[in-house]
Amino acid sequence: FQAATRLRAKDKIEGGKIIRVEAHPIPEHPRPKRVSGRVTLVGDAAGYVTKCSGEGIYFAAKSGRMCAEAIVAGSANGTRIVEESDLRKYLAEFDRLYWPTYKVLDILQKVFYRSNAAREAFVEMCADDYVQKMTFDSYLYKRVVPGNPLDDIKLAVNTIGSLVRATALRREMEKVTL
Repeated sequence: FQAATRLRAKDKIEGGKIIRVEAHPIPEHPRPKRVSGRVTLVGDAAGYVTKCSGEGIYFAAKSGRMCAEAIVAGSANGTRIVEESDLRKYLAEFDRLYWPTYKVLDILQKVFYRSNAAREAFVEMCADDYVQKMTFDSYLYKRVVPGNPLDDIKLAVNTIGSLVRATALRREMEKVTL
């Protein structure tokens, strides 16, 4: 994208120099401190971007709405000043509903995004119909949906097998010289 932009603007930027290149990491986990006094964070500022997918618009909007509802309830419809304890109610409810989603995606990222072999195992695992159903349902409802315990055990065994195969394949590929 940057290369295409530079090409289109070539005649306008010719002879110029880059002064600074900046970037900021995507906040993929809820911040440890999301409320202080009468101030609270919502959306991306609170770190409500999901790992693996980078999705966050639903969680940003939902956290904003939940915070607003907590403010209305805590202020007794505007008759008293909201305190930190009122805002913490929103955080407790948000965490109760969505913490499992963030935790599962965090585990998936730690297990499957650590190497090319692990990513290959992830691709193999995603071919399973049960995984596709659970992924679709969890994405649709924005929560970790309960699965069938027997299928979950089968999935765990298949996942370990995929990781072992992918690691063995990686070692074999490292032996091949081009």
